[in-house]
Amino acid sequence: MSLQDFDALIDRMKLAFEYADNLGQYVEAAKVLYQMNDQLPDDLQLTFEELDDPEDAKSFVKKYYVELKSAIVSYRQKLMNF
Repeated sequence: MSLQDFDALIDRMKLAFEYADNLGQYVEAAKVLYQMNDQLPDDLQLTFEELDDPEDAKSFVKKYYVELKSAIVSYRQKLMNF
């Protein structure tokens, strides 16, 4: 995947995440995080816990969004070096 393709995909997903997060739809926001994580190479993917309870979604979103942003930056840097 090229840097441009990756950026376009992640930008769309960020908008979807922010929309769900701002509306308090944390289960939907968590689903977007899973999708974003799937776009990263295996060595950069985070190991997410399974969400069994929708009440856990808010803390899941708050915890993993920051970590996922860091992984995305790392992958972007790798793509820029190619």
